Amino acid sequence: MIEKKLSELIEAAVAVCRRDGTIPDGAMPAIEISVPKQEAHGDFSTNVAMVLAAQTGAKPRELAERLVERLPKETLDLAQCGIAGPGFINFTIKPAFYLKGLRDIYDAGSNYGKVDIGRGRKAQVEFVSANPTGPLHIGHGRGAVYGDVLANVLAAAGFAVTKEYYVNDAGNQIRTLGRSVWLRCRELDGERVDFPEDCYQGHYIVEIARDMKAQHGERLSKMGEAEAIDFLGEQAGTRILSEIKADLAETGVVHDVYFFENKLHTDSMVEATLNWLARNGRTYEKDGALWFKSTEYGDDKDRVLKKSDGALTYFAADIAYHKNKYDRGFERVIDVWGADHAGYVARMKAGIQALGHNPASFDAVLIQLVNLMRGGEIVSMSTRSATYETLEDVRREVGRDVCRYFFLMRSHNAQLDFDLNLAKQQSADNPVYYIQYAHARIASIFRKAAEKGLAAAGPDEVKISELDLPEEPKLARFAQALPGVVEECAIELEPHKIAFYLLELARMLQSYYSKGRADEKYMVLGGKPERTIAKLYLLKNVQIVLQNALRILGISAPEEMGRAEEEFDV
Repeated sequence: MIEKKLSELIEAAVAVCRRDGTIPDGAMPAIEISVPKQEAHGDFSTNVAMVLAAQTGAKPRELAERLVERLPKETLDLAQCGIAGPGFINFTIKPAFYLKGLRDIYDAGSNYGKVDIGRGRKAQVEFVSANPTGPLHIGHGRGAVYGDVLANVLAAAGFAVTKEYYVNDAGNQIRTLGRSVWLRCRELDGERVDFPEDCYQGHYIVEIARDMKAQHGERLSKMGEAEAIDFLGEQAGTRILSEIKADLAETGVVHDVYFFENKLHTDSMVEATLNWLARNGRTYEKDGALWFKSTEYGDDKDRVLKKSDGALTYFAADIAYHKNKYDRGFERVIDVWGADHAGYVARMKAGIQALGHNPASFDAVLIQLVNLMRGGEIVSMSTRSATYETLEDVRREVGRDVCRYFFLMRSHNAQLDFDLNLAKQQSADNPVYYIQYAHARIASIFRKAAEKGLAAAGPDEVKISELDLPEEPKLARFAQALPGVVEECAIELEPHKIAFYLLELARMLQSYYSKGRADEKYMVLGGKPERTIAKLYLLKNVQIVLQNALRILGISAPEEMGRAEEEFDV
């Protein structure tokens, strides 16, 4: 990354200043490299002189001048290095540097964009984890795509990632599912049933009941009510989970591990965890209940783990589950939850700290709501009454690629309006179509070049000086930004920034090529051979970046898009 190389030069200049006594010894400050808002201020800027001044008591502009004097400018092809304001150092880099940097993309190929901040550490992303009581809705879909792409980002950032689904197969929701199916079975037998509002209302319950009667009717007839409800809850839950897995797979989401909550109880993990907490003084008894001292770890109140009647709380199972995660060797644990779980974060961090782990190793990411829009109107949704659009419905209507990208069109911290009308458009207004269109156009250019006996050459065969248009080094520079974007996404847990980056790269490409209709210097094919070969080399590297970023998002990079290619003048 260019920023990393620039940081290394600044560190070298600071070291020289300290050796010759112009800057006092001290700890090396964190060097922040930013992009100025105004292009006239250069390509990059740093405030390192002001940070050093605060440490040493020197004047920041004087420190900036000393650093600039000692920068090995030739190493980075610096065209200009100036000082602005109270001591900012602004850098303008020669276009040739960005063009030569295309070799990094070409040499890395499909690995370009990968970084190694993870250094092989084990990371787990637990996401979706929807109760196996009904089909996935679009809220689940947003969390599924976010979690899947975040895991891809972390893998690209050097982590050894496991994608996990926590199956809530123990508790009231499975019993409610069994009761719902049982009541529908009775209705199918002709019995008049007053179906409760707290049962699952969707038509899928009727379908399951019909199948259960066909497969297990004789067996069910010999069961008492409680036994039948337990049996149907287990059977229906297994079936729905299988359908959820298939639904996710069609969306491009495949988990590595399915962890069943019931295992925590059958393998005595919960009791073992409670015993561990008690032995280490993390719990106390009050009013016949067992309490966790969560206020000692930053929570707003202590939490009940075992009620006075002996029943375990959900929180007790959650602590045991997270203990199991760390026992499996995960050094980075990320849970993807719905926004309605915000109040649960502090107690979970408290539990992790009480178990002896650094709470900073755990993150609970809260996914905000999705509004499904059709014709400018919000589609009304209610999970309990099953009046909602399922993930499957939306995916079938707009396609997997569009579905995945649209779930990443906003930060997970913001509410998302999923516009079905826009999602189905095959035009430049649809960002997915626009990005894929950019990739297909490059592929089309290569096919037309091959017809003329031309092919993209390697960096050693390309005359870089032929890329002398102002847009070309800018396009090269932006293409080389992918590793930095991946690193930022991994650190901030914000994979949507790759979606934003891709769209901007496609826009830059479109702007560059659209000028070819009016100015032959911008035409890829038809000019002198040296210029054409250089332009094909630039396009090859942009194509590599498009492919790699789309792969992280789990979106295809089509080679052909029919009429779209004909609309592009090469």
